[in-house]
Amino acid sequence: MLIRIYPENPNEKSIQQVVDVLIKGGLIIYPTDTVYGLGCDITNPKAIERICKIRGIKLEKANFSFICYDLSHISDYIKPIDTETFRILKKALPGPFTFIFNANNNVPKLLSSNKKTVGIRVPDNTIAREIVRVLGNPIISTSIHDDDEIIEYSTDPELIHEKYEDLVDLVIDGGYGDNEASTVVDCTTGTFDILRQGKGKLELYQ
Repeated sequence: MLIRIYPENPNEKSIQQVVDVLIKGGLIIYPTDTVYGLGCDITNPKAIERICKIRGIKLEKANFSFICYDLSHISDYIKPIDTETFRILKKALPGPFTFIFNANNNVPKLLSSNKKTVGIRVPDNTIAREIVRVLGNPIISTSIHDDDEIIEYSTDPELIHEKYEDLVDLVIDGGYGDNEASTVVDCTTGTFDILRQGKGKLELYQ
């Protein structure tokens, strides 16, 4: 199923339609402020396993991130952070960053496994954030790409739908996506270590 949602003013009924799919254990492809993402409800183990199968990865090796609505949402899943870290997050988010934190006990064991960390995103995209807000908890985020190389149809929701319509339950057409992934920042040691430089420029916020 392909549905059109306008990022400037997402239709409430359309957002609810997406949320209903997630509640039933469905998989969605949705826009972010970087590339399109493949996701599901983080509380549904079977849906998470379906994503692993699509990506061809083992669950214990998966590096999924959470799409959160805002900073208060983030604090539900990570261990306490200091004031300086919070200040930088407040300036950087919503934005094209994936911040890696030490996970707390609220993170589903299926996802934290032996790593004890969690990647957090608050994308500057109203569609993604509204889905999370209405759902009431984060959704999984894993980019639509081929290995490490972003493929051309990652930016075009209609072509994404053609490729994935038999694998997922719903694809959101939120306009053309970006072809640059988020900047990944490791915050687990109390510093900001950039693991992958992407769209976000963290130095602007220091």
